[in-house]
Amino acid sequence: MSAVHEIEDRLIDIAGAVNVDTGADINQDATHDEALTGVPVRPRAVVRPGSTEEVAAIVRAAASEGVPLTARGSGTGLSGGCTPVEAGVVVSFERMNRILEIDTANHVAVVEPGLTLAELDAALIPFGLVYPVFPGEQSASLGGNVATNAGGMRAVKYGVTRHHVLGITAVLGTGEVVTSGGKFVKSTSGYDLTQLVIGSEGTLALVTRATLRLHPRPEFSATLLAPYASLDEIAAAVPHVVASGVGPLMVEYIDLVSMAGITANAGIDLGVPDEVQARALAYLVIVLESHHTERLEEDTQVLAEMLAALGALDVYVLPDQSGTDLVGARERAFWAAKANGADDIVDVVVPRAAIPDMLATVNGLAADTSSLVVGCGHAGDGNVHLSVWQSDPEVRHRLLHDIIAAGVSLGGAVSGEHGIGTEKRSYLADLEDPVKLDLLRRIKSAFDPVGILNPGTIFDPVAAHAEVR
Repeated sequence: MSAVHEIEDRLIDIAGAVNVDTGADINQDATHDEALTGVPVRPRAVVRPGSTEEVAAIVRAAASEGVPLTARGSGTGLSGGCTPVEAGVVVSFERMNRILEIDTANHVAVVEPGLTLAELDAALIPFGLVYPVFPGEQSASLGGNVATNAGGMRAVKYGVTRHHVLGITAVLGTGEVVTSGGKFVKSTSGYDLTQLVIGSEGTLALVTRATLRLHPRPEFSATLLAPYASLDEIAAAVPHVVASGVGPLMVEYIDLVSMAGITANAGIDLGVPDEVQARALAYLVIVLESHHTERLEEDTQVLAEMLAALGALDVYVLPDQSGTDLVGARERAFWAAKANGADDIVDVVVPRAAIPDMLATVNGLAADTSSLVVGCGHAGDGNVHLSVWQSDPEVRHRLLHDIIAAGVSLGGAVSGEHGIGTEKRSYLADLEDPVKLDLLRRIKSAFDPVGILNPGTIFDPVAAHAEVR
């Protein structure tokens, strides 16, 4: 019997026949994520474990046969990070979707990786608590968020996933189970394996449990919209906003084309007069939150006056529903771009003061290649999100390479929050320090000596296996 058929039988023994799909039974969704340039790959099998013990047994079986494993949550990633390997196995965490504990005394939740952000948020509302990482897609799984160190618009106040994961249980590439961290916020007890695994995109270990830090849920919020005549003026205003003491929840910039697209796609009329729209080239969107209405009103007034003094063409405090609709539309900007035929997206991150220089370079590169590149981003933390319309694959590859290289040269990084996956590994290989990449491969080899965990993600698959001795 071949190794491939042996692994199918072993998966059935571990998880039960009802939880193993093969051949034509494999759902098309399991062959890809939401990366615009990703090519679907049909795996040999999809297995749905129900416990850490089953995950460990699956990994041990795969390691003994050299069968690649790809972890999958909700499949909402944008970089090909859960694209299967041909003749490999997808480990889908859809059955492991429970909240194991909500500890109100310690403000933590213990969850399984298949739980979605929407499910967790709904469960926390009665407790007056919130898990504040909202990367823009509420159907995303917590396991996927841990794998990519997901961020989102609220990162300017709360930080990203790694700031809210206090501990994990994970299965190494050997099938060994390791627990790191716990219900505490600081530790100096050796290497921090929790933080090492966060953002590793399923290449080091399969996370089966996460302990999450929670926060009191503010009851009141306000959304300010400030049109500006130039992005330079927005960039100059942002440090003042961040340093103002009001603690904004979101500080977003949206360029003219993107604003038109996302509002039209969502059917939103923000009530900005035509004469202001005619002068505005970009918009600053700021969301404030508070536990007290009086404090919120005071902060809103202070910030509105500050924005006016910092060159805003006007400042609008949006009605609650309009504010909610705008934020929701901004969070769905990717889907709007996809619906309008975007060929690719970029999520390079730069120091926030470098955003004008970055976008000036982008505009030049777009003009040189006859491409359309528009976007929005997290102005508070320098994360630049761009949608690219360029149908020629070779031209588009060069354009994206040059855009990302420009970000790196300004002190930034290849990806701010979507991850490298399979779709950006060539850019990482070209632009990252080779010494650092070699170290990362050696770390992977320590966690995954056979090289079965998500090969082809972050690194070239051959390079990942080359470290195995």
